[in-house]
Amino acid sequence: MSDRILFLTGRLAEANLNKVLESMQPTPFQPVVHQLGLSVAGLMTVDMIRRRLRIAETFAGIVVPGRCRGDLTVLEAEYGIPVTRGPEELKDLPYFFGQESQPPVLDHYDIKIFAEIVDAPQLTVEEILDRAETFRRHGADVIDLGCLPDTAFPHLEDAVTALRAQGLRVSVDSMEPRELVRGGLAGAEFLLSLQEDTLWVADEVASTPVLIPARPGDLDSLLRAMEQLDRKGRHYLADPILDPLLIGFTDSILRYHELRARRPDVDILLGIGNVTELTDADTAGINAVLMGMATELGITHVLTTQVSPHARRAIREGDIARRMMYYARTVSSLPRNIHSGLLALHERRPYPYSLGEIQETAAAVRDPSYRVQVSEEGIHIYNRDGLVSGTDPFTLYPKLAFAGDVSHAFYMGTELARAQIAWQLGKRYTQDQELNWGCAVEQENEDRQGCLPALDDIDDTGTGL
Repeated sequence: MSDRILFLTGRLAEANLNKVLESMQPTPFQPVVHQLGLSVAGLMTVDMIRRRLRIAETFAGIVVPGRCRGDLTVLEAEYGIPVTRGPEELKDLPYFFGQESQPPVLDHYDIKIFAEIVDAPQLTVEEILDRAETFRRHGADVIDLGCLPDTAFPHLEDAVTALRAQGLRVSVDSMEPRELVRGGLAGAEFLLSLQEDTLWVADEVASTPVLIPARPGDLDSLLRAMEQLDRKGRHYLADPILDPLLIGFTDSILRYHELRARRPDVDILLGIGNVTELTDADTAGINAVLMGMATELGITHVLTTQVSPHARRAIREGDIARRMMYYARTVSSLPRNIHSGLLALHERRPYPYSLGEIQETAAAVRDPSYRVQVSEEGIHIYNRDGLVSGTDPFTLYPKLAFAGDVSHAFYMGTELARAQIAWQLGKRYTQDQELNWGCAVEQENEDRQGCLPALDDIDDTGTGL
């Protein structure tokens, strides 16, 4: 009997599939990869396999991509060997075959984050430095000093100098040209934002200007400003301006797309605060989508803010999102099953154990200690005296016996509250551990870059077999 298993895949996933299978060795089977001649493995169907696959060797079985459509018994009858539908994501293969996979390394990215201190004129230099250090710890590459209309900023030069002395890159954001000149002369690396009629600022300082349209939505005026600096040989960033939802958002995305199509060589800046700050929705998903769009369009500079309380994790979210998108693009993968940091409210695998498995475990317990587990059906508590299940801690609590042990009662109350929240939201619950809220909360176990939670809850990554 052969121990060889044939893995079917497409062109995009072939290299990654080989890497995953190699990382799984040794295995009780010998994997053989066959690329079926189509680009996307997830589009594979039973009929395609029958038309394209001819087997002249002996195999113990065939594994097809998890998204392969059709009746696999047809293939089993065709080839005379077992045919198995694998996991939807190829990096799930170690789990599929009972192994663990290594988390992806997210050390690299190519999008620089500008983090704006929007009320810089109202802060002291020391307060600016404190906030800048927090922003840098969360993933900011450039600290943007936001000037305010009709508000004096007498310590602008001191702030720029102090930030640079701390090894920070600095930009100055103002609609007042003279403030931009002051910031540039003080050593700011970038100046936001110049229009056609203020390009003279670029003649007075060496800072890299960020160009915007003269009027909202006027891409032509932005292109004219770009052409003027092109003739002078000046480097710049172009920002067509991302508008808020329901106030031109879709049209503004089209402008970014058009700018990239017309100028594939230019460096573009995407300001995302108009969407994250002005939408009453959790910002993690918004940042993921916008960073994905930036990655698709080759945008390498993003400006973000943390003004509204609901957007207070925007920098950290953006940092995780840009690393995820970079990694996904590098390995030709979808941006899923890479990192759990943006899954604050829900998780991809919230319930690792079924009710049947929990019941089986509970039946084998012979001691008085309570175990708490969560399945799709609800909360389950068990010890040697039996198993109780439900969805409301107030109905479960009276069924438990504590013999007057106040500390134990407090402990169980805490655990039941966590378990209920996990069940309600679809989060992973592990007894004696806090729930994992991703980057939505401060993490004590942040990595050396201070921007990613520890990679201890990563599922996998891949594009499908």
